Amino acid sequence: MNLPNKLTLGRILAIPIMVVIAYIPYLQKSFFLEVSYANFINFIIFALASFTDFLDGYIARKKNLVTTFGKFADPLADKILVMVTFLLLFMQGKMVTIGNVELELIPMWGLSIIVFREFTVSGVRLVAAQKGEVIAAGWSGKVKTFETMVAICVLFFAGIHYAVEIIGLVLMYISVALTLYSGIEYLWKNRKIIFESI
Repeated sequence: MNLPNKLTLGRILAIPIMVVIAYIPYLQKSFFLEVSYANFINFIIFALASFTDFLDGYIARKKNLVTTFGKFADPLADKILVMVTFLLLFMQGKMVTIGNVELELIPMWGLSIIVFREFTVSGVRLVAAQKGEVIAAGWSGKVKTFETMVAICVLFFAGIHYAVEIIGLVLMYISVALTLYSGIEYLWKNRKIIFESI
């Protein structure tokens, strides 16, 4: 197994570790203001895992180590990492007040769109794989993934300052918008595969 694929597997293995950390009672205590030890530790793990997403792709392209496994597993690892992290943050139920309106930092409707898009795209990839085709992530998907990872990093620190919460909320909404756009673009580009399977 080459280095890029090892980094991808490492990213997948980081996910259950984050879940365990999120459920350790002692780590729910505040580390700084309203940021818990669990959130701070998981932020570090998430940031490192996200960096490997850039690193494994860069190494694979530069050293010509691109594999079919990497093309399939790399975006899958990203999806699982992002969705599980969003769920962990969503369960904290953090809110932000703008004027007289109280908004969820991670709204259920937004999370539903993200989950729906990721499952749909993964389904199309599976259909393509059965036909012997491997669909690599497109540019809009990569931009979406990067922006979403930045949003999550900010959301880990909700509670430090009102400005951080507002920035996190804005980034969350941008993430949902990019998710919709990249999902629609992905389905349109691969409509032939979809319609052939009906």
